[in-house]
Amino acid sequence: MSYAHQSELPLGAIRPAGWLRDQLRLQAEGQTGMLEEIWPDVGPGSGWLGGEGESWERGPYYLDGLVPLAYTLGSAELQAKAQKWIEAILASQRADGQFGPERDLDWWPRMVALKVLTQYADATGDERVAPFLRRYFEHQREALPGRPLSSWGQARGAENVLSIMWLHDRTGEEWLLDLARLILSQTLDWATFLIEELPPGVTPTFRHLAHGPNVAMGLKAPAAAYLIDGDRRHADRLGRMQANLDRLHGQVHGVFSGDEWLGGREAHHGVETCQVVELMFTLEQLARVFGDGRHGDLLEQVAFNLLAASNDPRMLAHQYHQQANQVLVSFAARDWSFSGPDANIFGFEPHFGCCTANLHQGWPKFVRSLWMRAGDRFNVVAYAPCRVDTELGDQAIAFDVVTDYPFDETVRITVSAPSPAEFTVGLRVPAWCEDATLTVAGEPVAVSPDELGYVAVRRVWRDGEVIELTLPMRLRTVPRDRGAVGFRLGPLVMVHGIGEIWRTVPGHRGPAEWEITPRTMWNCGVLLADRQSWRIERRPVSEVPFTADAAPVVVHAAGAILREWKLVDGSADIPPAGPAPTGQPVLPMRLVPYGSARLRVAELPVIAVAEDSAGW
Repeated sequence: MSYAHQSELPLGAIRPAGWLRDQLRLQAEGQTGMLEEIWPDVGPGSGWLGGEGESWERGPYYLDGLVPLAYTLGSAELQAKAQKWIEAILASQRADGQFGPERDLDWWPRMVALKVLTQYADATGDERVAPFLRRYFEHQREALPGRPLSSWGQARGAENVLSIMWLHDRTGEEWLLDLARLILSQTLDWATFLIEELPPGVTPTFRHLAHGPNVAMGLKAPAAAYLIDGDRRHADRLGRMQANLDRLHGQVHGVFSGDEWLGGREAHHGVETCQVVELMFTLEQLARVFGDGRHGDLLEQVAFNLLAASNDPRMLAHQYHQQANQVLVSFAARDWSFSGPDANIFGFEPHFGCCTANLHQGWPKFVRSLWMRAGDRFNVVAYAPCRVDTELGDQAIAFDVVTDYPFDETVRITVSAPSPAEFTVGLRVPAWCEDATLTVAGEPVAVSPDELGYVAVRRVWRDGEVIELTLPMRLRTVPRDRGAVGFRLGPLVMVHGIGEIWRTVPGHRGPAEWEITPRTMWNCGVLLADRQSWRIERRPVSEVPFTADAAPVVVHAAGAILREWKLVDGSADIPPAGPAPTGQPVLPMRLVPYGSARLRVAELPVIAVAEDSAGW
């Protein structure tokens, strides 16, 4: 297989539209837009602003989402908020190249700050950034042999390499490659651990190699190495790393557990919000570096399901850990590897503030990564409504993507080109889609994806021509342990949606804090025998896209209560082995998108019903 290295478009070249614009608007009006005013850790006293406050990762984490959100939305207000941080960071560089708070010289938070600066430079063209980075990398070249990466930086060295390679792409200086190799040599050996040494089940004690967000970041190590040496074997190692991680810790939604350490395959084990957004960024970089459409498949799945579910519908509060089978959101000591009793609630700073600082990068970086470029080829990495403004030679080119995907099957792309122009549009055909259809300027085009999952359409494009791609979504069953199943409809994970009662926590901090209790039965199994009669209902996407009451897609299925399936330590117990017998009547069961349901059962036992119950 040959890999095609792609480039990101400049930050701000892709603007969200439709439901995706609504989602980013909610983020800007919610936690991201108000965070500086309500959280001292990123307030005016931050060490990154020259104050005496928090001086480690929280300021850079916040900026790593604020900067792309500000320029993706074109918000002057958010850009002004970000600019004072940028100016403070640029002004903090000292004679030896070091920068940032002097009382904390940890390599790790500076890795995040470097990503912030490269995004800012991509958006603005600020010519101060490249020399700043060069001076800092000279400092790293001198200091790292005697003060090597340690702790979090040792786990996350690939993040540093991305910024080094950003500068190398612009200067071509060979010593930067040597520095990148040095940093990877000091980084934990993720390939060996995940391929050869990964233990199953719950991690009993802390280690960096088994920390969920670290693993999510560590998965990009093969891509960082590939950028340096172009060895295709890195992609093969990545595939084995992902496969083994899924085999031992993969959950029904397709993401590995991490609450906060790797927790095995069971659906009551959680996934940390930091892990969700870091996995998304890793997948975006894997798609960029290797050009493989499979990374776009998983990126969509994480964004439309786990990212959406990690916050309340209006993005006023977030969870530290979410569960695939989440039937009660409450203060409780759950059967997790490591967490406090508040890690499951929707709040301002549940359990620990890393997610409060870090959640902001998910949606805006997803927007930036929807389309990428390789020469005169423009590839659709993920589908969502947006406007893409770019250029080919001296001519402006634009793409308007009109769609309700992932809630609908059809994607319509209108090409804008003032003069006829020859170029290629690469359309990713998801691996789950069997019967995609494609028309270009009204003419049918054969859908034969290449080995990387793309259909390449090369032609002389004329202004106003339309690409229409239909990706039929058939309900798919995902087999799980002990005969349980999950369901997917296109990129959406479909779950048993439980009625929700939201209870405000008295005396809470921040804009909102909730517990959620069920108002309908959660302990139901699914009846697969009559699956052919299930009905898929599609409805308009509301201005709050991921809310249970207005879920844009509903699958009308059937199930029955399993009374022996109960709560254990505040979570749904392991699903009963199936087919599980029940004498209870068969009743309608609504399957809704995972991202719309804050109470849900994603991994369901299969039931066997008595003949006299089936007719209810």
